[in-house]
Amino acid sequence: MSSFSTGEFAVQSHKIPSATQDTVVARWFGRRFEELHPLIQQLHTDGGVLTGKVKISYGKGFSGLIGRRLGKKMNLPSAGLHRLVVNISHDHDALLWSRCFNGSVHVQSEFKPVGDIDRGYWIEETGPLTMHLKVDIHQGGWFWRCVQIRLWGLPIPRWLIPMTSAYKRIENNQYRFHVSFTYPALGTLVSYQGLLSPQPI
Repeated sequence: MSSFSTGEFAVQSHKIPSATQDTVVARWFGRRFEELHPLIQQLHTDGGVLTGKVKISYGKGFSGLIGRRLGKKMNLPSAGLHRLVVNISHDHDALLWSRCFNGSVHVQSEFKPVGDIDRGYWIEETGPLTMHLKVDIHQGGWFWRCVQIRLWGLPIPRWLIPMTSAYKRIENNQYRFHVSFTYPALGTLVSYQGLLSPQPI
């Protein structure tokens, strides 16, 4: 058992008992699974439902035009505050996320692992978008790093891929998440973020 601090919280990390670790996420992380915050470990061992308010923002001018097109591909609603319910589960081969905005707009994502945390990545499929995502662990948080994007199966040239910031971490026993896409010359295209609370299943 070890401890770590993020400046906002300090926790003791611990390893979930090995009998519960036979999940697609735990297998992919291997020995490093215990570096994740215990609540993130639990969420990806047992599954769960998270709810809360999220803020969706689009850029201005041309960056906003691109952002709204990207948001449409991701089935995101308009800018503003929205209620989000996220159902997280897994089967033997994939991590499954079901997002519902305002009780009506549904976004389904499937994450399939390739290799392991040291040499591999996750393949996320959301509508026509497919992303290859590596993972970094910082102070117990799970940080995605996008290395490839495909649209309708066609690879997008690297110079056209926006910079991606995406993570989930724990703040006061709640789940802080943030996703944004940015072009250096244009600024933020689209972002959504919020603080979600776990709900009884």
